[in-house]
Amino acid sequence: MSSATAVMDEFPELLGDAPPPRSSLWEFVQASGLRSLVAAASRNPNAKITVLLVSPLSGQSVLAIKVPTTDAAARAIEAEARVLIDLHRLGPRVMETIPRIVDMVEFEGRPGIVMTAVQGTPMTSAYLQWRYTARHESVAVHLAAVDTWLADLQGETAGELAPLDMDGGVAARLASRFSDDERVDDDLDRLAEIYAELRRNTVPRTAVHGDLWFGNVLLSGGRASGVVDWEDGATLGEPVRDLVRFAIMYALFLDRRTRAGRRVAGHPGLWAGDWGAGVEYAFDGTGWFPELFRRFLRDGLARLGAAPTSWRDAALAGVAEVAALTDHDEFARLHLELFRRLAGREARRS
Repeated sequence: MSSATAVMDEFPELLGDAPPPRSSLWEFVQASGLRSLVAAASRNPNAKITVLLVSPLSGQSVLAIKVPTTDAAARAIEAEARVLIDLHRLGPRVMETIPRIVDMVEFEGRPGIVMTAVQGTPMTSAYLQWRYTARHESVAVHLAAVDTWLADLQGETAGELAPLDMDGGVAARLASRFSDDERVDDDLDRLAEIYAELRRNTVPRTAVHGDLWFGNVLLSGGRASGVVDWEDGATLGEPVRDLVRFAIMYALFLDRRTRAGRRVAGHPGLWAGDWGAGVEYAFDGTGWFPELFRRFLRDGLARLGAAPTSWRDAALAGVAEVAALTDHDEFARLHLELFRRLAGREARRS
């Protein structure tokens, strides 16, 4: 039995009483009568290919197909299928912003998923515009849109209360991934202190996206009209993960379009060059962006019932999480070094 058939057997509600289809990706595309567009082919070691099927009449995307190129990518897509199906069973109002699984296909013997295409313009398009992030009003719209979307998702899926837990296997993964780094034990000791402080807070378990950054958010009319890529999601998890992931990733690329050694337009005190400078600026700089960054975190924590003053510990834990869980080894290493700089600065301040 192929892996795609096994997944389809696990989700018989996709197909009713009909036998599992065995269409390949290209057979499905051809039979759809829609135009196809390869929208994304990720560069990470376990890449996925996303194909949009577009109506020739309206010009709008109707379906999105995601297929894997490795076995690990196939497992991630299977996990995404489970999360999306479970989320739609919950039925919160924000489901209109979340893709719905409608079918499955095979791609080189591995399972792919066919989803409804959520509408909107990727936040990336605006973020990467010339000097878009140099303007307070522009950035405030982005943060407000995601804050509203998170409030709706978390409020409508809130379950039992539990101590705020940002570990979830992060410390163990860091210890394994960086076992050859003589400083990692000190990092883990500092992280344990951060986790202990955060656990003083109690928050609800809610649905979690798991990789909420601006590249996965679509906008329409100033609101988040779509959120995609739920491979790391859960129907009941730690909601603070989404809050800090979005804030950190938004700050991380502020200097992306500025030459090294130059001041980043609109952000006094931020200079391009050192990797992670935007995050350090958000943590410890002065100006309108650091204030927006911290307010986004403080307000989100308060909404969940946690102390707003925990924002720094929560964000530090979020940086460590990226170092532990990202597929990119170099991206992981850079985040570990960023954690060290920020945590060391916090220790000196204390």
